[in-house]
Amino acid sequence: MFVVMCGLCALMAGDWPQFRGPNSDGHVVGTVTPVEWSDTKNVAWKTPIPGLGWSSPAVVDGKVFLTTAVPRDGGLALRALAVDAQSGKVIWDREVRSLEKAPEIHTKNSHASPTPVVRDGAVFVHFGTFGMAKLAAADGSILWLNTELIYPPLHGSGGSPVLHDGKLVVVCDGSQKPFVAAIDAETGKVAWKSPRSVEARISHSFVTATVALVGGKAQVMAPGPAHFAAYDLASGKELWRVRAPGWSVVPQPAIGHGLVIYNHDYDNPELMAVRLGGEGDVTESHVAWRIKRGAPSTPSPLLIGDELYFISDNGVASCVNAKTGEQHWMERLGGNYSASPIYANDRVLFLSENGLATWVKLGSEFSVLGTNEVSGRTFATPAFSNGAMYLRTDEHLFKISQ
Repeated sequence: MFVVMCGLCALMAGDWPQFRGPNSDGHVVGTVTPVEWSDTKNVAWKTPIPGLGWSSPAVVDGKVFLTTAVPRDGGLALRALAVDAQSGKVIWDREVRSLEKAPEIHTKNSHASPTPVVRDGAVFVHFGTFGMAKLAAADGSILWLNTELIYPPLHGSGGSPVLHDGKLVVVCDGSQKPFVAAIDAETGKVAWKSPRSVEARISHSFVTATVALVGGKAQVMAPGPAHFAAYDLASGKELWRVRAPGWSVVPQPAIGHGLVIYNHDYDNPELMAVRLGGEGDVTESHVAWRIKRGAPSTPSPLLIGDELYFISDNGVASCVNAKTGEQHWMERLGGNYSASPIYANDRVLFLSENGLATWVKLGSEFSVLGTNEVSGRTFATPAFSNGAMYLRTDEHLFKISQ
């Protein structure tokens, strides 16, 4: 049982087509990237990006795609951009929607936080309740726009879409009537919309779902308010659930060793490992382990072999045995963290919110292998492609390469 993104195998080697890479697991495969950088060292180019967005870059076929929200006359222009990966020049900049008034959001959020998905010459961008669009990768022309997934977000939107078997899955956990939905990637029509089955005292969250094969069938793994639920990708039917108190869930689940590993609360974060499969409520039968100390509220956990690496929002990094939850080490790196850790160059990269990046050695013994820093705020998870790292700050997009 494993994360399934088989449809992305047709992409060119080295592409980074969505949040956390080709398999949505934070693994960089192939060419090594620089392990040292700064505002000037190993910087191939540095391009200013208008407005603000915490969407991660997506890199496909020599173009870097990202979204942003640009203030305009008290409102916002929700935009998508394509940047040439070789030169750093903006190829196109397309307005997807215009808002007369900028909605209130959490201080850690932006109005353009969901990461684009790139596939078969198309770029799928998502702005939460303000819509999802399919753009032509070549020129940014809008092929369809869906504004049917309306819900009342609290603190803005955050979860990125996940594409599998022609469906774009998004979690729409607003302050009322939360639901999970799938959009047909070809037509832009709603394929299914499944209300959350568990009523929660606080119902909003910002999670990015994961698609996994369970018993040979694709299932959507979607933590949410007061529970985790798995849905049939084809129909949207809820298949099984685990109850746990919590709300405002952000991290994307990890899949491995027959387990789904996820966070279920923001204020009192806890990682849970649950055996895949079952029917109905499996809370009492399928929970394998739980970890509270050092659990993340925002960054996604990173699974590498038998080890699970994660970092709390206040900078405590941990490594545990993914099968048992047994702790190998827990160390304070300092700073605050929103970006998800990345596996690259046979080491783990932790990126803080103030531009400090720390390389940590793989394995059950803790060791820092180096640090790097750039100016600006860094909430977005970096992207990697063909020996380069694409690092987004609040003002610029960096290409780090030798």
